[in-house]
Amino acid sequence: MNGQARIRQILGNPTGPALLPYLTAGLPNPAASVELFAAMAEAGADGFEVGVPYSDPLMDGPVIMAGGDAALAAGTTRAVALDILRQVVDRTGLPALAMTYANPVMQRGWSSYAADVAAAGGSGIIVPDLPFEESEPLRASCEEKGIGLVQFVSPTTPSERMEKVAAVNPAFIYGVADMGVTGERAEGSPHARALSERVRALTDVPLVFGVGISTPEQAAALSGLADGVIVGTAIVRRVLEADDAKAAAMSLREIVGQFKSALAH
Repeated sequence: MNGQARIRQILGNPTGPALLPYLTAGLPNPAASVELFAAMAEAGADGFEVGVPYSDPLMDGPVIMAGGDAALAAGTTRAVALDILRQVVDRTGLPALAMTYANPVMQRGWSSYAADVAAAGGSGIIVPDLPFEESEPLRASCEEKGIGLVQFVSPTTPSERMEKVAAVNPAFIYGVADMGVTGERAEGSPHARALSERVRALTDVPLVFGVGISTPEQAAALSGLADGVIVGTAIVRRVLEADDAKAAAMSLREIVGQFKSALAH
């Protein structure tokens, strides 16, 4: 089973949306990072979005930015992050996607980056600042390596553009649940239902919501609207606030368990 098929498999679970926590590779340090992903797997995570830290994360708010800075300061290079991804896949047996930004991918080269992720056992790549119109070289490289490239839609995406996104058969469609950068929100998205209806009317490509999903209750409200849910800031914040790696792992088991339970109801 290739990488795209693996991520599609977990997104087809009839018991509820898959839970895909985001965590920056290298937090709290490269040596302890894999243990945190393992803790989330034990608590019920279905797969992971593994952040490859970058110094100018355009889509991310202050918490994930701080997580990236901390991971970089701890020595998490691109190669270190992808080795962590490899260890996460080996340790948990769950699919994982590498999330980063266009600049480091272009520096490595489209084909080489896709090859690196595939060699690490990754199921796909997420590059939020890569416009759809400029994604064909990376998309072709991912297809060649048997992994998926995620494409984005938002509440403001025109229908014509959404049709083009669906037509390239991405690993999944990342639905931006709330406008703005990543971060926790006091209220759930008022746009998710309408966005889901628009996507569902066009395609059966899996839909995964992310951005601004802050609480288990907000995640539960997306059941029936999405095939998966990405939670990032609430995860990274717990690691940054923990006294040490052991405390961080305990905190992640708690919050991931709460999100998983909410999605199953």
